[in-house]
Amino acid sequence: MSKESAGQAAESADQAAGWKRELGLLDATLLVAGSMIGSGIFIVSADITRHTGSAGWLIAVWLIGGFMTLTAALSYGELSGMYPRAGGQYVYLKEAYNPLVAFLYGWSLFTVIQTGTIAAVGVSFYKFLAYFVPAVSEDRVLFSVGSFRVSPAQALAIATIALLTWINTRGIRNGKIIQTTFTLTKVLSMAGLILFGLVFLKHDVWSANWSDAWKLRSIDLSGSFREYTDKPALWGAVAAALVGAIVSYDAWNNVTFVAGEINNPKRNIGLSLLLGTVIVTILYVLLNLMFTAELPLHAIASAEKDRVGIVAADATFGPAGTAVIAVMIMIATFGCNNGLILAGARVYYSMARDGLFFRRTGVLNKQAVPGFALWMQAGMASVLCLSGRYGDLLDMISFVVVLFYILTIFGIYILRVKRPGHERPYKAIGYPVLPAVYILMGLCFCGLLIVYKPGFTWPGLIIALLGIPVYYLRRNALRREGSKTSAGAEVTAG
Repeated sequence: MSKESAGQAAESADQAAGWKRELGLLDATLLVAGSMIGSGIFIVSADITRHTGSAGWLIAVWLIGGFMTLTAALSYGELSGMYPRAGGQYVYLKEAYNPLVAFLYGWSLFTVIQTGTIAAVGVSFYKFLAYFVPAVSEDRVLFSVGSFRVSPAQALAIATIALLTWINTRGIRNGKIIQTTFTLTKVLSMAGLILFGLVFLKHDVWSANWSDAWKLRSIDLSGSFREYTDKPALWGAVAAALVGAIVSYDAWNNVTFVAGEINNPKRNIGLSLLLGTVIVTILYVLLNLMFTAELPLHAIASAEKDRVGIVAADATFGPAGTAVIAVMIMIATFGCNNGLILAGARVYYSMARDGLFFRRTGVLNKQAVPGFALWMQAGMASVLCLSGRYGDLLDMISFVVVLFYILTIFGIYILRVKRPGHERPYKAIGYPVLPAVYILMGLCFCGLLIVYKPGFTWPGLIIALLGIPVYYLRRNALRREGSKTSAGAEVTAG
């Protein structure tokens, strides 16, 4: 059987597995947007401002991140039309390269990308609930054993992850209802905050921020500026600033994981990627414009615990601002985590179907969802919650995330050569130029991080590469199982 025929057979097997196609275009679009919008957009602008020191470059970083995300999403549209199967990006990498590359992506997703994000977003919910209920603060200690401490926020985050996991094991419809409700609420809330802030902008603050908007420099917590000494340092600062933006834009690809449950996936996945990333990019850029209309640059850069959203809301609404933004972030994080939990388990399902993950993760439960895979994911996310290192891990993995995006998009060129006759109901807009632009920008980003921010590169790369021995151990185990099965069959036949 040819690889193309094998791919088509796998697609048919996916359809026969029992997936329920209950997600329409609106649901898929809201899954894209909802998985992207968490607490990051209300926080990372502080770090971006410290690296760039200007309003213009603050917006430019968000525009660059949005352009990269949109370009990648347009490219993924072609792949999603070719392979509308559960697992999404994992499947694309397997078809373009080989099972090892695909496994390394799935391994990274399970060990930190998806589960680390679930952990970080889960704790963020309680960080902001602590404004109303101080007892759940991350700064408090629930219990400790030696130097190991667990805060109420960590414990409650695990409980919330368990709750959302249980809801999603009851069927795709339950997850869809939560996702649609919370995403629509947070999109409309963000739009209202932006509108209010821009209509009642502070003209003196706006003028001061935009009077010298394109001078790239650093700014410290005291509000003092420092000039960069050479061009490499300038571009290193931009790359470092982009880390936060890229993490905030991430998870847009999660909709590809649930292809087996989307109506007319060959059309709707690509379209939802376009619509969802455009909506989020517009919201992110406008929200940061609102920040520059309400807060001086030094106030953005020195926001307590980087919570720019809190400071901006307080400047806009007065004392009630903290409550307004805290509720908004809680809505954002709860809906974001639901989308991440719903989607991620589908990748582990696909890995298991290829014999590369725990066998039970490749089985659908009575509600036609991968229940065991959902609980495996919850367990790993809970471990990362307890570690308290999820934020550092997300920073470390940003290099690997972009690297896998580059590999996946380059896969379009490979598949155009390997599978010229494969059905392509949707072709990458701007091919071959736009995908090449993303690859070039991604390589520049990764290269600059290697040189100027090695702490953001090597740890994540090591985590991904640890999957290589795991892959070969699993493959050898499968071969041994196959040999035993063949030997048993021969004995029976004899």
